[in-house]
Amino acid sequence: MISLPASLATAHREVSRWADDLRQGALELDRDPDAIHRHLDLPAIRFLAGHQVPADWDRESAAPGSGPAHGLATLERVLVSEELARGDAGMMLASPGASMCGVLLGVLGSPEQRAWVHGRLAERPRWTCFALTEPERGSAIGEMTSTLTPVGDGSYVLDGEKRYVGNAARADLGAVFARVAGTERLGVLAVLVDTSDPGFHAEPLPTVGLRGAQLTRIRLDGVRVPAERVLGAHLPPTRRGMWSIVHVFNRLRPSVAAIALGIARAAHDYVGEHRLLLRGPEREAYEELGRRIDAARSLTYRAALAVDRRPSAGHLASAAKARACEVAEEVTLRALGFFGPGARIDHPLLDKWARDARGVEFMEGTRNIQRLNLFQGLHTGKAGRNRPCRN
Repeated sequence: MISLPASLATAHREVSRWADDLRQGALELDRDPDAIHRHLDLPAIRFLAGHQVPADWDRESAAPGSGPAHGLATLERVLVSEELARGDAGMMLASPGASMCGVLLGVLGSPEQRAWVHGRLAERPRWTCFALTEPERGSAIGEMTSTLTPVGDGSYVLDGEKRYVGNAARADLGAVFARVAGTERLGVLAVLVDTSDPGFHAEPLPTVGLRGAQLTRIRLDGVRVPAERVLGAHLPPTRRGMWSIVHVFNRLRPSVAAIALGIARAAHDYVGEHRLLLRGPEREAYEELGRRIDAARSLTYRAALAVDRRPSAGHLASAAKARACEVAEEVTLRALGFFGPGARIDHPLLDKWARDARGVEFMEGTRNIQRLNLFQGLHTGKAGRNRPCRN
């Protein structure tokens, strides 16, 4: 296991204390995603509401949910994600804050754009969304049909449809990827939108797992995008589309792995707390699941360090995400088996975690996609024994 710097170890202990608070609202949120509004004063949610805000920004409101302002490197984000997902992944993903949109701003945003977004987040708890995926096309940027039509003064009109976008129905701000009309692959841009603008329509979708994240369908009908909200305008065109998506996902993928690990740990701990007399094969199976969680955690930490050292080094992150999701599904399903045929009814948290674990599989690329990405890294020599990740 990677040893943590003293500052991260302290933060890790602090965040760990917040996880149990999230657990208290887990089943309520699973029944009603709007229940998150009743928990905005929890320390974990206050933290998430502001953890992407630059350190020199002060809170402008004492409203519930206004919290500390931190910027998180990949490893720190992994530690936070694992611990809070151990409390409840749904509560964590339903929380306000910059989230994926904030990471994209760190890659593509100008100082003025960061000030606009973070300034609004500093006023009160606000949600953001990151709209990339499209119906029937997923996140395949080469097949994207959402369009930005130039107006002539540097602004655009945005049209299209996005799907499976977390928190979009409750978001105030969002980042949307679309193709500039009449261009090819390099013509994809990311833009900032105010969800209150005319033409932005968001409708929650029914889901089985991770209900708190409130996955959403978005319709974009002639949304006006001012020139100052086009991300990456100060960068070369090659760094605005696929380049930015790759770098953002490389930074976030270890965090998704950490969410899966948090869910697996929650289910594993639950078995240990509620089945005190495990003997023989049951004890061996329980301990083996714990070792698999630990191994996946070690891989995830190494992946986070690799991305922090070199943002383009995402192959280990793909391996971590694939493995952590596999472990989470196995642990949550086998945890139910420790309690017999009626486990899903008698232990609703275990039922929820099994559904949530499957949901994480579809966040930022399924297992097959991650394995293809890892294979490409091995085939090209960008990953493997010749490129070790040293502590």
